[in-house]
Amino acid sequence: MLSLHILSSPTLPFHHFTFQPKAGVHGVTSSFLSHRNVKSLWASVSSHSSFSSITAKATSVETDASMLSRHTAESDVLKVLSQIIDPDFGTDIVSCGFVKDLLVDEAVGEVSFRLELTTPACPIKDMFEQKANEVVAALPWVRKVNVTMSAQPAKPIFAGALPKGLQTISNIIAVSSCKGGVGKSTVAVNLAYTLVGMGARVGLFDADVYGPSLPTMVSPENRLLEMNPEKSTIIPTEYLGVKLVSFGFAGQGRAIMRGPMVSGVINQLLTTTEWGELDYLVVDMPPGTGDIQLTLCQVVPLTAAVIVTTPQKLAFIDVAKGVRMFSKLKVPCVAVVENMCHFDADGKRYYPFGRGSGSQVVQQFGIPHLFDLPIRPSLSASGDSGVPEVVVDPQGEVASTFQELGVCVVQQCAKIRQHVSTAVTYDRSIKIIKVKVPDSDEEFYLHPATVRRNDRSAQSVDEWTGEQKLQYTDIPEDIEPEEIRPMGNYAVSITWPDGFSQIAPYDQLQEMERLVDVPQLTPA
Repeated sequence: MLSLHILSSPTLPFHHFTFQPKAGVHGVTSSFLSHRNVKSLWASVSSHSSFSSITAKATSVETDASMLSRHTAESDVLKVLSQIIDPDFGTDIVSCGFVKDLLVDEAVGEVSFRLELTTPACPIKDMFEQKANEVVAALPWVRKVNVTMSAQPAKPIFAGALPKGLQTISNIIAVSSCKGGVGKSTVAVNLAYTLVGMGARVGLFDADVYGPSLPTMVSPENRLLEMNPEKSTIIPTEYLGVKLVSFGFAGQGRAIMRGPMVSGVINQLLTTTEWGELDYLVVDMPPGTGDIQLTLCQVVPLTAAVIVTTPQKLAFIDVAKGVRMFSKLKVPCVAVVENMCHFDADGKRYYPFGRGSGSQVVQQFGIPHLFDLPIRPSLSASGDSGVPEVVVDPQGEVASTFQELGVCVVQQCAKIRQHVSTAVTYDRSIKIIKVKVPDSDEEFYLHPATVRRNDRSAQSVDEWTGEQKLQYTDIPEDIEPEEIRPMGNYAVSITWPDGFSQIAPYDQLQEMERLVDVPQLTPA
């Protein structure tokens, strides 16, 4: 009797097959199987349904084991990467969603992934790359680590119907002083070229139609804006990697026109330009707080503002008006630049215009960052020569200050975008709207029906009489929002199942009746 044991897997029970010996040609019992008989036997056994089932199970087990091993390896990689904390968000890079395209080959010990940051100008991207390499390489089974760096596509945080030219711009930065002659254009130009040096895609818009400074401060080869006849759009000129638009490049010189016409010109120049994908558009604001400035702030979804001043008390008075204007329009001021504050001579530092204007702005309005620019003949000369100071002397003291300003702007814009994108969210598991207004530590909860019933638009409230047209019973208790999107820094747009799009300002949300007994939130 010949017994054949087929072991398909060490973990599976074997099947026992018994075969009767076959008589030989001369009647002699054969105690062995010929090669041909073995092949025939194997074919017979392989076709057996039980064996096919065993083979399938064995393959499945091997596949499951391989998937489990790969899943464990990926978990190990993500666990060590979660040790890296983004200092701006205070959250690890895995929770921030920075880790993309993770591939693990445990057999050869190779790990590949991509870190997608919020901006290509991230000041600590090299640190992220170095740390990611170090922590993953420290895993015992890893022999090779491939890390690539990238940035999120340019997109605005504004949910409204933006003009096409502004739809691919991530951040719009206003550089303002509300007073002429303090060096606002100098700061705007050098900030733009600093951001380019940090790796960002940058545009620069000169919004001063009465006295455009950009044609003097930069030297593009093509000094005239061109029109795209097919699209009726403006093609910006370019210099050293920055896209430029100014009324001074329109071939008209300085404008002599009334305010409403100027607002129209600025609107056309800004919104019909083919800016392309930009990480930052720096807007050199005209002096004052009048119609032109208000139009700019209302038409353009400004991410943040940088305030420029000088040490004199008179400059502070005008700058304070500008800060209040931005505050009313819900545009956060992220930095103050005090220009022409001092100079060094004979081993001493002199303050010819006094001290304290910049720090007074910071203290009175709670703006977190203050930067001092010295009096430098080279800074003035570079502006007149058409080559920015940060390009002429990238290692100098002035360039160092602008580098610090650039880092500040990048970090603050990232924080603002993060706060705005998560300010108002909806948890479907417990059916509540969670609100945490930017620049506030308070977090509260609202019932969706309460938010919908408190709409103050013309569709819900008569604009002339103030009579409530939307009745309490018109809104079902179980209504749920379909989508919540940020609208700049002041409101959200909420889309409801009936197709209505509600604009809900943060101030209005804070005044609504709040939920007190809230169930446990679902972990993100």
